[in-house]
Amino acid sequence: MNKLKEEDVYKIFKPELTPKRMLELGVFGGSYFGNNIKEYPKNWFTNAKLSKNFDVGLNRFKIRAGLSREHWIEKGWIFKEDPLGWFQWYCRYTMGRRLPNVDVTQIKRWKNFRRHVTAIKKNCEKGNLDCRKRQRQAILQWAYNPYI
Repeated sequence: MNKLKEEDVYKIFKPELTPKRMLELGVFGGSYFGNNIKEYPKNWFTNAKLSKNFDVGLNRFKIRAGLSREHWIEKGWIFKEDPLGWFQWYCRYTMGRRLPNVDVTQIKRWKNFRRHVTAIKKNCEKGNLDCRKRQRQAILQWAYNPYI
């Protein structure tokens, strides 16, 4: 994976869900953006599950998934270009922004997250949405289809 050329990384990036669909299904407890959504298309938020504060009930699987923002900062996973993290990068990428150095890193991170999809497929009956709910919520938050 580290040897991939920039153009190859762009070719492999095929998210299964759009930011709009992710927001409709319920991600990040509805509070990812706070009230700062002006830069994004209004139609993304028409049916989005939003809250000023994290509300686990707004998540698709009604479960908390993922690490804290503080942990992400500590690990160096937050970049100045997208101070809210991967989903902010993905939204901006979807809207057409390209920052090759950041894009390559974020796409590699997205690709590596696929291991959770594999774990669900290996350990759950197809369609059993009660199996591995935390992992399902997590893959949803990385633009993978959780209904596998």
